[in-house]
Amino acid sequence: MRKWLLGAVMFGICALVRADELGSDRFLLGDWAGLRTRLHERGVDFLLHYFSEPAYNLSGGDKRLLRYADQFTADATFDLDKLFSWPRAIFKITLTYRNGSSLSAEANLHTLMEVQEVYGRGDILRLTELSYEQVLLDGFLDVKLGRLGVGGSFDSWSCQFMNLSFCGTLPGNIVSTWYNWPVSQWGARLRLRFSEDLRFEAGIYQINPRNLEDGTTLSFSGGIGAMIPVELDWSPRFGSAQLPGTYGEPLVLNPGVPALMHDGESGVYLNAQQQLTGASANSRGLSVFFNWVEADHTTATITELLSLGMFYAGPFGARRQDTLGLAVGRTRVNPRVAEGQRLQNSTGASAPVPVQSAEYPVELFYNIQFTPWLSVSPLVQYVIHPGGTSGYPDVVVVGANIAVTF
Repeated sequence: MRKWLLGAVMFGICALVRADELGSDRFLLGDWAGLRTRLHERGVDFLLHYFSEPAYNLSGGDKRLLRYADQFTADATFDLDKLFSWPRAIFKITLTYRNGSSLSAEANLHTLMEVQEVYGRGDILRLTELSYEQVLLDGFLDVKLGRLGVGGSFDSWSCQFMNLSFCGTLPGNIVSTWYNWPVSQWGARLRLRFSEDLRFEAGIYQINPRNLEDGTTLSFSGGIGAMIPVELDWSPRFGSAQLPGTYGEPLVLNPGVPALMHDGESGVYLNAQQQLTGASANSRGLSVFFNWVEADHTTATITELLSLGMFYAGPFGARRQDTLGLAVGRTRVNPRVAEGQRLQNSTGASAPVPVQSAEYPVELFYNIQFTPWLSVSPLVQYVIHPGGTSGYPDVVVVGANIAVTF
């Protein structure tokens, strides 16, 4: 893998001049001598993306280690209107391949959440999306079906932070039957757009543990139930500058979990993001966010994720494309787990175990947008009470998010 990664880096360096010659700054490999533009005009778009997260623990854990995790994503989107005069229809296929190692595991950091969010779900090729989307009734109704990721439509949240507490579709980080990117499952999503500011979404997704093991299976067999998420999104405009905000309040139901575990589970999540300063939407300025997830106390080991923070776009006049980010959070272990640990310790039958409560992660990053196709985000994480207990030393991790669009 190290030889492959080195080869990809060397190929990227050699391609820099070629990209400039092709007259395109959106992609490292440029416009393919105009081919990319011609394909786009005919309804076909290709994207190859590389993302890496090297990280080193300055403190915490059993030893000091430098580890990296990364992901290659290949994406093809077909506009069926341009291709076949099929109005407002899109077909999409996405493949992903993850590699690398977990600093949390190999340094034994004891954290409840991975300090490298891109790690996980195996070093295998995965079919992350194979979907058909159709917009009807003049945009009021939007239907999508196929092999989907739940986070593509529900609790969609940015992944600019490295700690998993602040990244991606947060319910999937603590709800065992909610499979996050890059895992896909058979499903369908319906969206109703009542206005520019208000929309309603509902979906149904097969819960199938086979999807965790086989990254490219298309089989329906092996399902153990269905997930039915429901979400209401409100996107008001704030102040005279009409600065954008997004507020979502959904309910997630997962009937059909095996009877030996439980006959169903439920949970709620709420996320909000609001731009506070700036001349207009997408301008330089401060945005704040709040995320909260509450999982079923009868089935989940971790029952709450809570985080809040800020993004500052264009913090310096000379660096208008950069972003500064700060997040603080709480990851809480199910109180029933803690009670069981206290009972176990009271028996004296074995060595005492730490009684878990909550861990408190903090992360600060500065995203440097070197070019439209290359960004690097140096960052630092500080995790207080890793594992939800004071029995382990606090963790300090330094690292970077590196993103390249080919």
